[in-house]
Parts: sequence; C-alpha cells; structure tokens
Amino acid sequence: MTFFSLEDKIRQAGGNPARMLREDPTEPYLFPFREQFSNWRDEQTAWATTATLFDQSFHMQDIYFTGPDVKRLFSESAVNNFATFGRNRAKQLVAVNPDGDIIGDGIVFGFEDDRYVLVGTPPASDWLAFRAQSGDYDVEVEADPATPFNPNPRKKFRYQLQGPRSLDIIRKAAGDAIDHIKFFQMGEFQIAGVPIRALNHTMMGVPGQEHTGLEMTGPVAESQRVLDALVHAGEEFGMRMGGSLAYATVAQASGWFPMPVPAVYLGDELRAYRQHLPAASFEGRASIGGSLESDDIRDYYLTPWDLGYGHLIHFEHEFVGRDGLLARKDEPHKTKVFLRWNDQDAGDAITSSLFDAPNGAKFMEMPSAAYAMAHYDQVRVSGTQIGVANWPVYITNFGGWVPTGLIDDQYAKEGTEVEVLWGNESAIGVKPRVEAHKTRGIRATVHTAPPLKKH
Repeated sequence: MTFFSLEDKIRQAGGNPARMLREDPTEPYLFPFREQFSNWRDEQTAWATTATLFDQSFHMQDIYFTGPDVKRLFSESAVNNFATFGRNRAKQLVAVNPDGDIIGDGIVFGFEDDRYVLVGTPPASDWLAFRAQSGDYDVEVEADPATPFNPNPRKKFRYQLQGPRSLDIIRKAAGDAIDHIKFFQMGEFQIAGVPIRALNHTMMGVPGQEHTGLEMTGPVAESQRVLDALVHAGEEFGMRMGGSLAYATVAQASGWFPMPVPAVYLGDELRAYRQHLPAASFEGRASIGGSLESDDIRDYYLTPWDLGYGHLIHFEHEFVGRDGLLARKDEPHKTKVFLRWNDQDAGDAITSSLFDAPNGAKFMEMPSAAYAMAHYDQVRVSGTQIGVANWPVYITNFGGWVPTGLIDDQYAKEGTEVEVLWGNESAIGVKPRVEAHKTRGIRATVHTAPPLKKH
C-alpha cells in the first residue's frame, strides 16, 4: 500500500492547510476513562476544597528517548535550557519551527540522566522522535501511544492528585515517608510497597505559587495496589475520584491553552517532516473550530510568548527556531488571560440553542463546549479583533464559563470588558457536533489570575 503523507494530504486539499483542517470532521479527543465517578460538578469542586484524583494512565502519548545523545537532542530541539537537566528533573518542553512558531509542548521527565520520557499531546513528541531518528543522534526512541491507539498495555500508570489536602492524603498512603519536592522536580517514595516517581506541578490554580498536588507514576502491573491505597487514604479527607468530564476542564482551570495548531504545515525546511507524518496522524487531523475563520494557517500559529512561555526561552544555546525567535522578540505578543463569560449572555445562549433552533446560539456541551481538536474564537473590543480564545468550559470553582484567552497586552488588565464571538456557521454540515445555529457575541471580563469563587 502506498504511504499517504501529511504533505500529500495538503496537496490533495489544494495546498491550503487551513481550509483542510477547518473542513476536517475530526471531533475532540475523548478521554478513554469513566466519565463521572460521582458527578463532574462535585469532582471539580473537590480540587479546590479537598482533593481530586485523576487516573491519567490512558490518554496521553509517552515517547521514551534513551542514549548518550539524549540531552543534546532535547537541547537542540527545544527552546528550554537543558544544561542541568537529568535524573528526577522535569520541564515544560516547548518546541518551535524555524520561524519561532509553536509546534507543540509537553512535560519531559528525566527518569535517568540518559533516559527521558516526553508526555502529552503528540505534536512535540512526534517532532522530537523525527529529529532523533533522522538526525545525527545516538538515541533510541520507544513509543508508548495512548490506549486507544496502542495494542499493548501501557508501560507506566500515572495518577494525578490535586487539591489542598493532596499532600495529607499522599503522606497517609506512603506512611509519611515523603521529602519536600520542589516545584517541577521529581521525588521518590513508596506507596503500598510500590516505588513511585512523583512530579510536583499544579493543574489547577497558578503553577508554582502553591504546592497542591503530585503526578505519580510507577510500573503499570502495580497500578491497582497504588490506586487502592490512595483511595483508602483519601476517604478521611473527602477525596473524589475525577472522571473524564471534569478532567476536560482542568486546562482552563490553570490557564493552559490546549491544542494550539502545530506550526508544521508550511515551508521547505519542514517538508521532509510533513512527508514523514502520515495523513492520518494527529497533525493531519488537527481539526480547527471556532469563530476565527481564515484560509491562512498562519493566523492560527502562536509563539511561546503568546502562550506565556517566554520565560522558558533560553537564547544562550543553539536550537531549532532560535534565529526566528530572536528576530521576533521585540514584536508585540499576546498575553494569556482568563475570560469569565457574562452569566446572562451565557444563559441566553444556552436557552436559545435549545428553544430557538435553528436561529439560536451554538449549543454548549457541559462542562466542556469543545467540538473540534483546536479551537480559536475571536475576542473583540468595539468590533475589532484583539485576540483569540479556546473553547469555553464551565467550572464550579469559577462559578461560570471560562475559556483561556490570548489578547493584545493593552487589554490584558483585570476587569477589562471584551466580547467573545461564539459560533462557527461555516462548520454546519461539516463537523458532526455543529448544528444549525447563528453566531453571537458573548460579553466577557478579563482576569489575569484564576477567577476563583469562594466556597
């Protein structure tokens, strides 16, 4: 059978990758675990009041990189500084194309000094794997895809416990044998006799400002023993198990902008990569939704500064995209914010979608209103676009609907009033989750930190 690449698919679509992805019917990724253990509202509330435990063992792509050149590979492929990286370290890796636009991000774990694993959505790990295999690197690449795409059992379990009582629960499960773990570093301890590696990072709230949870990983054969111990320890503290519906909202809870369009669709320098990627790859089916309707794929590209990653850029080493970023560092960039939707406008939109079809607003699934893989809504002031927002989610701890926004810096002030254009009429009859509707404006208030509601 002839290999059909991403490059072939773009050519077949008339050479327009933006139109190709806007017309792609691929739906949002369905997390392959139970939707609710109690109900998504209580599961959300628990991460602000006690703790919520998510089983992350199934839905992310893990790629293992092992060999003497692993540090050089990562250093030359990402904006980050890897000079002191090694065993029990972790980073939010950011990879860009030669022009400095984001290809993808993910968390890289240093299991050993010469063995890293990159975890997250596929774009970053696909890019690193391609460079490892096509470049002059003595690195072995081993893929452990997400469960829906993997005929084999996963190599590791991964449990994420978040909330103000998380450390109390983990200490009880581990018999108090836990040393302090610095932010975005890893520690080692045992639960139920099983060796655990744990990363200190925050999925809810402001990353780095508080120690509210750990991401724990270990051998998959021992996953049930560890889970049972955590559930038992959590009973005293009112811990909740989190299902996939609540999990679909954690990105916006921490201000992470999930699923930016990977900037791989243009340019001769990336042609070999597009010829390497299958047409059915993530990159080939990264469907775009939202009210930002453009035929220029560059309108969906983002920089590290736009996504709040500017502090991760280390110009004092050579890496793909360094020159492109240097040329653009003094340009205006977007600022990442939380956009709290107006309750009346959100309620009117939901009501009209149910009782005024086909002239009502686009229907909003709860708690996450995603209907494509990547989502870009227009954010406007006085009818002029000032940025974009990803799909809105309802979060009990915010008391309303909130997407993450990327807007012009002059408007990124606490309390600024903006408008989000909600709808995607060109996707009617194209994307399965888009019904007949009319696009409408939703008033929103800018917040520079999570707009937490008091419980």
